[in-house]
Amino acid sequence: MAEQAYRWTEQAAASETENAQQEAYTIKQTSELTGLPEDTIRYYEKIGLLPRAKRRANTHRVYGQEDVQTMKLILCLKKTGMPLEEMKPYLEMSQTGDLAETPEAFERIREYRATVLEQIESLRTIVDFIDLKLAQGTLLNRQDCDADPQEGPGLPAKRDSRFR
Repeated sequence: MAEQAYRWTEQAAASETENAQQEAYTIKQTSELTGLPEDTIRYYEKIGLLPRAKRRANTHRVYGQEDVQTMKLILCLKKTGMPLEEMKPYLEMSQTGDLAETPEAFERIREYRATVLEQIESLRTIVDFIDLKLAQGTLLNRQDCDADPQEGPGLPAKRDSRFR
């Protein structure tokens, strides 16, 4: 019976090793999966945003699925406008804890979310302007010259007064 349990444990360990090997990505593959340039991945390691990559016998970096997810989180936080130096606690939190357990961090993420929503509204205004120009068939007309600079050329008032 003990021998049977040993075999099962040995098989499970071999299976785990096989799975880990399947999830091992080169820096090039990781770059393709995340959209981050290879130099950026190395830089994030250097400044401590990413843990040091595991190395193969030939000293090439190897990344796992967890590393890929961390890089995707970095990209997401970066797109909110969060500076790299401010990300570290959030990255550590994503590994060890729950955002709701840290009210300050939770509120800060909500602020970044609000900023992103404002950016979306601004982009919608730009799309509205482009749509108007496409419908008019001209890029500049007299109406644009008389428009209020705060409203944008030839655009109606903004959709929501919160963003004025």
